[in-house]
Amino acid sequence: MGNPWRGDVSLTINGERHVMRLTLGALAELEAGLDSGSLVELVQRFEKGGFSTRDVLKLIVAGLRGGGWQGQGKDLLHAEIAGGPMAATRAAAELLARAFMLPEQADEGV
Repeated sequence: MGNPWRGDVSLTINGERHVMRLTLGALAELEAGLDSGSLVELVQRFEKGGFSTRDVLKLIVAGLRGGGWQGQGKDLLHAEIAGGPMAATRAAAELLARAFMLPEQADEGV
């Protein structure tokens, strides 16, 4: 299991457990690859439930790359994610929440 205080989120892809993390570099890569808007707008889309599957995939790829994965988004197009699309969506939302969590929120378990 990854370290939630560091922002780690685990996801099993094709039977292999991966630890994802939105590092500063991963966030910069994510923002550069967004089809529209900024990271703040991406967070707002997730908060309002107005995100796209493309948003989820880009977050998962950024998190994987922040965790050391060397793949590309196209590598996940036919991948089997344990728990399916809902697990991927939860993991993407959790990545965002943990990346922007203040230290005192982490201590409170928020």
